Amino acid sequence: MQDYVVNRPDEGAMEQALRENPGNAAGAVLRLAWQAGLLRDEIQHLTWEQVDFLDGCLVLPDRKVPIGRELSDWLQALRDGRDRSQEAVVLSDRDRKPLTPQSISRLARTALDKQGQTSVRLIDLRHDFILRQLQEHDWQYVSRITGVEAAGLNVHFAEHLEEKKISTRIRREDSVQIDEFALWKLLRAEGTSPAGIALWLTWQAGLRLEELISLTWDQVRGDRLCLPQREVPLSGGAKKALEELARREGREGPVLTAPRSRQPYDRTRLSKLVRAALIRAGLDNLTLRDLRVDCALRSGGEGQILSQVRREGWITRNDVCALLNVSRTTAYNRLKQLVSRGRLTQVGARYYLPESVVPPERQEAAVLEYLEREGFAYRQDVARLLGIGVSQCRPLLQRMLARGSILQDRQRYILNNEKAPPEPEAGLAIPAGGGSEKSGG
Repeated sequence: MQDYVVNRPDEGAMEQALRENPGNAAGAVLRLAWQAGLLRDEIQHLTWEQVDFLDGCLVLPDRKVPIGRELSDWLQALRDGRDRSQEAVVLSDRDRKPLTPQSISRLARTALDKQGQTSVRLIDLRHDFILRQLQEHDWQYVSRITGVEAAGLNVHFAEHLEEKKISTRIRREDSVQIDEFALWKLLRAEGTSPAGIALWLTWQAGLRLEELISLTWDQVRGDRLCLPQREVPLSGGAKKALEELARREGREGPVLTAPRSRQPYDRTRLSKLVRAALIRAGLDNLTLRDLRVDCALRSGGEGQILSQVRREGWITRNDVCALLNVSRTTAYNRLKQLVSRGRLTQVGARYYLPESVVPPERQEAAVLEYLEREGFAYRQDVARLLGIGVSQCRPLLQRMLARGSILQDRQRYILNNEKAPPEPEAGLAIPAGGGSEKSGG
């Protein structure tokens, strides 16, 4: 097997090559390969219909590739100079006809040799694009815009990076917001493929990865799944997908099997299939775990949490642990999901209905408006104003006191109306006594 060799071009030489090929076919080939990471076949078949100037991207059959301002402006100028009789972006300089793959390679070879880049191939320009993207973005984004799966990125490109490894972990601070429209589109596109069925059963039935790979047809009984430890109701969409799969492949053995070998998937392979499908759909920040949590919230956990909040006024993570009999981590994730979807608002360690409290980012302004109107407030007044507990007001009031926006008079809080004296205008003398109007009264 031939080694996967990456010969990175010299950046200065590439810039010079682009300057020397400002509007010809060679310039188009070099730019699309080096600045957008397109393959030779993609360069050959790229049409103006696939160039989205509004969103700044190239819309390819399997992915969207964002283009920078420089490439976008260059393509715009190229199109403006055409007579619009040809849809192909890259045309021969001589007869204005689409180029053959061999002609594209020859143009790139000639332009690169002229700059002393004799060991650099057309495919190396795409490789260099991928490496530059990996240096700036996470692997999910790079996989989505280049079409290279995570395993390929690690095998072929990791050694050229400083860390020598491409992390496939999703790092994020906030709970993910599920784009349900994009997810439904993906489910329709995948149909009864293994990734499609896995997504249906994770998002709509809450199955874990181990349950997916061990699921057999004798556990599928009408509108529910009879698993060893529990029964799971099926949504209409998930039930329909399983029925279509059964009509095509029969109802014997494992539900999820490889198309060719008919063998059941292992955990790693099925996980990769699903991740690849999510990335292709632009849902690269989404995991199977996110879908399970969302299912749990929709199938009872969410209703129970919201019912208690309506009854008690607020809820904490410990309350959710006791209510749903889940771990603190699971309780935290479910609460964060509700916050991200706008169903709850977090204030400190408590979670409230959004309509019952002033959101944290508006609390200080609300207090200042109240003091401006009423003149003073006790802590109980602030608690009623914001819709939160009296003890929760203390950190906010302490911050406002430290910034000097309010003052404390025993148990009362008032506005700090003291203002620094204005700076004297240039050339005017400062009156004796500091220039205060009251000092002369």
